[in-house]
Amino acid sequence: MAKSTEKTWFGRVFRSAESSAPDHVSSEQISDDVPRALRIAGAWSWRLLVIGAALTAVIFLIVQLRLIVIPLFIGVLVSALLTPFISFLTKHRWPRGLAIATGILGTVAIVGGLLWLAIWQITSDFTEVRARTVSSFEELKTALLESPLHLTETQINDFIADAVSAVQNDGQALLSGALSLGSTLGHVATGLFLALFCLLFVLIDGRGIWAWLVRLMPKKAQPAIDGAGQAGWFTLTNYARTQILVASIDAVGIGLGAFLLGVPLAIPIGVFVFLGAFVPIVGAVVTGIVAVFIALVYNGWVVALLMLGVVLLVQQLEGHVLQPLLMGAAVKVHPLAVVLVVAAGTLVAGIPGALFAVPVAAVINVMFRYISSGAWRAVTPPSPLAIGDVIWRTVPSARYTRKAAGAAPAVPSPNPKGTPND
Repeated sequence: MAKSTEKTWFGRVFRSAESSAPDHVSSEQISDDVPRALRIAGAWSWRLLVIGAALTAVIFLIVQLRLIVIPLFIGVLVSALLTPFISFLTKHRWPRGLAIATGILGTVAIVGGLLWLAIWQITSDFTEVRARTVSSFEELKTALLESPLHLTETQINDFIADAVSAVQNDGQALLSGALSLGSTLGHVATGLFLALFCLLFVLIDGRGIWAWLVRLMPKKAQPAIDGAGQAGWFTLTNYARTQILVASIDAVGIGLGAFLLGVPLAIPIGVFVFLGAFVPIVGAVVTGIVAVFIALVYNGWVVALLMLGVVLLVQQLEGHVLQPLLMGAAVKVHPLAVVLVVAAGTLVAGIPGALFAVPVAAVINVMFRYISSGAWRAVTPPSPLAIGDVIWRTVPSARYTRKAAGAAPAVPSPNPKGTPND
């Protein structure tokens, strides 16, 4: 009877403790029963979930620490822009400190001069611009009255009154924003100070800072990370140098076209185009639309069409000649990827996200490609300690000790005792 019970499902589930040789299904047998495609999909799924969680945590930390991260990114990006110029000066026997000071002061002078020119033209042409604005509004009102929409003057006036009422209803929000202006200015001043501080130290001791960061990684991963970082830095310097040149050409072309066509605020348009060009594709489209709109409002349809032709000519020159010729394959990012990355950066961090999205994506792309290619296995990079000192030391380095004692220099030890982060 017992044996017959064993053969039923009830007996197999509630088998007595005295029963020997319990049924056992190994994990290998269960794995064999699962289809191979499902196993691969499951393996990819949990790995993608872990990667997504890690990326979410990193993005959350960046957003929370944006008052520190944004100045750091600005300092690194500007240092990548100034590094070739400073290297050029040092190769011509300029003291490094003087070269760094010249680069920073020159950058500040150029940016300040552009802003001063824009503000000067806005203030000097304010009366004419205001008169043209009133005249353009009257022309637009007349065109709407005579248009097929059959709008009446009462409807137009009601629309304007609703807009004014909306602004007045938001007065409390505007007042609170004005009250928080002091805090905003304080954040801006702090951010500028941090950006300048980061810029100085990256230019002065960038190799030492990178060597310290590499030392934080496991020893086996240090060659790959070091090589990927150098490839990423080369990409960033190439990107910054190319973007500043392309932005300058765009600003001069569109600003000169606006000046020759008699469009007001030609210098502010050029400055706006210069700043917008640092957001690839999207910035060019937005600044071009603004230039054409100003020409349409103040100069009419004919000049607006001519201004559109100037903008399209400059953008075609940039997209098909300047970008491929200057940037090449070093910072090759597909236009679709650029648009998606800029959109994602704007959603996450607003204007700073749009500004830094493309260079960050390009650097990450190059670093991952370098590591996955295995190029770091062919030639082992030098030890980070051979590249430069770490940020701080608890004891003097052996190099300085030997120099003080008058001994001949030797190859530094790959893992000297007494230094942090061993």
